[in-house]
Amino acid sequence: MLTPTTHIEKPANLVAFAFLLIAFLTGIASSFQLPTLSLFLSQEIQVSPAMVGYFYAINAIIGIGLSQILAKYSDKMDDRRKVMLFCCMLAIGGCLVFAFSRDYLWLVLFGTTLLGLGSSANPQSFALAREYADSTGKETVMFSTIMRTQISLAWIVGPPLSFSIALNWGFDWMYSIAALAFLFCGIIAITLLPKVPHKKTEQNTLLQTPVNNRKSVIYLFVTVFMIFNCNGMYLINMPLYVIHELHLSAELAGTLMGTAAGLEIPIMLLGGYLTKFFSKKALIFTALGAGLLFYLGLLVFQNTWQLVLLQFFNAIFIGIIATLGMVYFQDLMPRQAGAATTLFSNAAKLSWVVAGPIAGWLAQFWHYSTVFYVSFLMIAIGVVCLIKVKTVG
Repeated sequence: MLTPTTHIEKPANLVAFAFLLIAFLTGIASSFQLPTLSLFLSQEIQVSPAMVGYFYAINAIIGIGLSQILAKYSDKMDDRRKVMLFCCMLAIGGCLVFAFSRDYLWLVLFGTTLLGLGSSANPQSFALAREYADSTGKETVMFSTIMRTQISLAWIVGPPLSFSIALNWGFDWMYSIAALAFLFCGIIAITLLPKVPHKKTEQNTLLQTPVNNRKSVIYLFVTVFMIFNCNGMYLINMPLYVIHELHLSAELAGTLMGTAAGLEIPIMLLGGYLTKFFSKKALIFTALGAGLLFYLGLLVFQNTWQLVLLQFFNAIFIGIIATLGMVYFQDLMPRQAGAATTLFSNAAKLSWVVAGPIAGWLAQFWHYSTVFYVSFLMIAIGVVCLIKVKTVG
């Protein structure tokens, strides 16, 4: 039986390796599920684009509710590793449901519930990493940034590999491999990660953030929500846009996602380094500018090489917010690492509630490419909201 060991006895290099490996494994699991989900639903379940969108929305609603409840109690527990193990076991069950069921309602009710809880393994690992960095005096921004680059590294190989496995071997194999990644993640979390003592806090909710930062947290939440809305609609419709409107190969969708992920890694590291010279707010403004250029480019360019080059702007857009956005929440919510990290994660999850139906409706009644116009508008809203966020760090 796996038994957790204590914080003091863990060598620093081993702990750092464990955190990075867990980030990579959770990234592999998510990079197998998200990019191919719209293709899975349209080909395997054979549902309409609108039903694909509803699935994403239901999946997000369930995930938000369950992960927020879990976050509330995780900051009170004396061992966050147990929460991570619990999440990984549930995620394994969710992956197996998707691997062997082809019933829409069964997948919505049970598969998404299990994966909704299981997806909390990732924000919980970042919360533990922040607590570990604070307790050992490590530089928190760069530590979180390096962890986040592992997720991007996973997304370099994950989408191309997931499309290849799904199209050549089948979706049952693809989801089974994702389950295996969660299994390894749970084992590593409980055996190699340290137990980090942390102060028990009051209930961690948005309304209990410091009064001076409450409005900033709300505006930052909306900004992140808008950014991930754009990314969600892109991930949902882009594979089908490439296949049905541009008449290019399905594998190109995986290549585009992998290219963006590869470019994100140096951008994340550079963004973390630049926080020594520029505020997180200024760097996130840069990301929003890159996002505007990316979606404008998607409306103009349609050749394969042009789509690949556009991923540079996509990488800046997502790479900076994915790392500094989370740390920004943590800075605005001191001593609430679990709640802050999960709030960031739930901003991304909540975006799917809107992104799913919008992407589905636009694809069914107009065109897959129509989402790019909507994304441009959402980024503009994000810029307005970010202006109102307090500058910290």
